[in-house]
Amino acid sequence: MQPARVFEGLDWRLVGLRPGGSPHSIWQILGHMIFWQDFSLAQLRGEDPPVPEHAEESWPKEEAPRDEAEWRRAVERFIAGLDEAMRLAKGDLTAEIHARPGRTRAESLQMIAAHNSYHAGQVVLLRRMLGAWPPPGGGDTW
Repeated sequence: MQPARVFEGLDWRLVGLRPGGSPHSIWQILGHMIFWQDFSLAQLRGEDPPVPEHAEESWPKEEAPRDEAEWRRAVERFIAGLDEAMRLAKGDLTAEIHARPGRTRAESLQMIAAHNSYHAGQVVLLRRMLGAWPPPGGGDTW
């Protein structure tokens, strides 16, 4: 099951809400997931992206997308990153990451999976609080 499943059938007008005093909206969580997924993928491609000075720099300031098209583009970007990670996983997983000596490609891919899984759980919780879970046609479990 791909973590992107948590975004299926979600009304873009709900993703900017912060129910129950949540520190972040679903929109912000998705943006944060994309930030670190893109960061790790860049390293896996041999690039050396700058590390943010503060963790807050990896969180979008905007609580909501401007429109449905922006929401769809963000979900598509996230899914494209997952697809790229799957392609990169077919390479030599024991090779070190150029920008992170001592870290293997396998470890970097595991970090992507763990980070996405953690935040996917947050999205499910927020969707439950918003009355928008489960996704259409999905039942209550994956």
